[in-house]
Amino acid sequence: MRRGRWLWTALAAAAGGTFVSGAAGLPTALLAGWLTWRLVARAEPPAQRRRREAVARDLPGLVHLLASALESGCDVGEAVRLVCDVLPGPAADALASVPARLGLGVDPGEAWRPVLDDPSLAPLGRAMVRAQRSGSSVTGEVARLADELGERARLRVEERARTVGVKAAVPLGICLLPSFVLIGIVPLVVGLMSSLRL
Repeated sequence: MRRGRWLWTALAAAAGGTFVSGAAGLPTALLAGWLTWRLVARAEPPAQRRRREAVARDLPGLVHLLASALESGCDVGEAVRLVCDVLPGPAADALASVPARLGLGVDPGEAWRPVLDDPSLAPLGRAMVRAQRSGSSVTGEVARLADELGERARLRVEERARTVGVKAAVPLGICLLPSFVLIGIVPLVVGLMSSLRL
């Protein structure tokens, strides 16, 4: 959508100027063009949206694997490395630099910085930094986060399943409405019109 930013802006300005006539046409066209320019600039690029959706889809499984690796006795760096090897993808790519940083003894906040900077992965980064700084069990924190992310993913799937019925009703209604009018209403109107003439 960003590639055609000038085109969308010109079309919006032309539409605004066309629908509002007279002296208010030019300001309306300018306002419509400016608003379209701003909205298109804020639109998320398709590649970034696909990446965000892939991270959201993979994150619950990734955190569950991380919790399992930590419960088996791996240290945090080794567990993250194993998870990145087993479950490649955008989420694992963001985590890939963390084991090396942890191995160098970098502060947990800086070691997890690539994860903290990604809005989708930030809950995992915050949980790991909080656990490492406080000295609490990293395993318990990651297991709790895994359960929470799994519940969120389940709720998202249920919400999408609920909307399928609503989305399917619109095309069905569009297909059935003309037949309803032709079979049910037109004969009724024709019958009423012929009875009124008698």
